[in-house]
Amino acid sequence: MILRFRPSGSRGAEIGRFLVNGLAAAAVHYLVLTVNLKLLDIPSAGVANFIAAWFGIMASFLGNRYFVFRRKELPWGRQARRFLALYLPIACLHGLMLFAWTDFFRLNYTAGFLIATTIQTMLSYLGNKLLVFSAP
Repeated sequence: MILRFRPSGSRGAEIGRFLVNGLAAAAVHYLVLTVNLKLLDIPSAGVANFIAAWFGIMASFLGNRYFVFRRKELPWGRQARRFLALYLPIACLHGLMLFAWTDFFRLNYTAGFLIATTIQTMLSYLGNKLLVFSAP
């Protein structure tokens, strides 16, 4: 299934690859979040999410560099710095949203995670396309 997104260089194929990569990174993020809350008993969903976000961010960067935008010829360090500069505010927004949703309003963390991740997805595609994986 993933290979269907590889051959074409069109914007539609790129968006498809971005969504596949995003789902994989979100799964990593959510898995670590759940481990933090259920197995490690971290009492705050906001703190647990902040920790989990770093795992999702690492998975997202690698997928975007090698699978989505395929800009591996650009310097790794430059891309990583730009990616972190983009994702730090996005991760903070995601964490604050989940903190408010779960810790303050006492709502289900899964629903809050999905809402925050939807917003994160829109911001990250634009930022990655225009700022991180664009030509030098």
